[in-house]
Amino acid sequence: MASSSDIQKTEKLPPTWVNWLSPLGLLAPSGIWLLILLVLPTLIILLLSLVPNIRPGDLVNPSGFDNYIRIFEPLYLKVIFNSLFLAFGTTVITLILGFPVAYWIAQMVSPRWQNLLLLGFVLPLWTSSLLRSYAWVTILRPTGLLNSLLTSIGLPALDILNSYPAVLIGMSYSLLPYMVLILYASLEKLDQQLLEAAADLGANPMQTFWKVTVPQVLPGIGAGSLLVFITGLGDFIDPELLGGASSMTAARLVYNQFLGATQNWGFGSALSMTLILMVSVAIAFVIKFGEATPRK
Repeated sequence: MASSSDIQKTEKLPPTWVNWLSPLGLLAPSGIWLLILLVLPTLIILLLSLVPNIRPGDLVNPSGFDNYIRIFEPLYLKVIFNSLFLAFGTTVITLILGFPVAYWIAQMVSPRWQNLLLLGFVLPLWTSSLLRSYAWVTILRPTGLLNSLLTSIGLPALDILNSYPAVLIGMSYSLLPYMVLILYASLEKLDQQLLEAAADLGANPMQTFWKVTVPQVLPGIGAGSLLVFITGLGDFIDPELLGGASSMTAARLVYNQFLGATQNWGFGSALSMTLILMVSVAIAFVIKFGEATPRK
């Protein structure tokens, strides 16, 4: 038989619904905010994407997947491919440029200067992205700073503005600090004993880098690459200002469907849902492979 003390302890335990209500109460403010600003707008876009050729003021009458089928037309597949190409190219460029910088700050700079260098490196993020893009327009235009410098030393001028290289330059400049910060967080946790052991066993610096350093920071490389890819996939300002009409992207196409001359909200919503799906898949990869330590 249970003792009286055990019965009293059982009676003092809170009901099951109280155990559920307490965490829900803590999550309620952020949950309501997320519901209003993310879930409901996404559901509205999903509903609009099922209405072909809907314009402002038309009745919302979902009737099929015509808008999604239209995305598979060669013209729009090319636009999506352009977005993927620019996002992937920006990811590769920022990884190549950002890894040496992050390694230098994390492993070769005195700890007293690391925070100052990181602050200086992310300082451009304190300015507007629109202002940064206009700065690159000033640099890359035919009479800009770059061509003035090239002609002054006897080299031919470059016609870069309104092209894919200009977009890649602007996007890489804008997203490079994010890559450096994530890589720095991984590189500062390198196990120095493994590096010393590799050197003692006769590994050269290249072997040590590929077989010891890279495996340790692989989660950081994956997280940084996916973050840059996700952000680059939805970038609107750099392709608009630096690419001109020749570099149409999915984000610009969505803008044209909602606020441009075509005013086809249904097709624009279908494109938006496609981008949301692509970003969601990328975020799933971040959650899966972006951990500091693998799951057991």
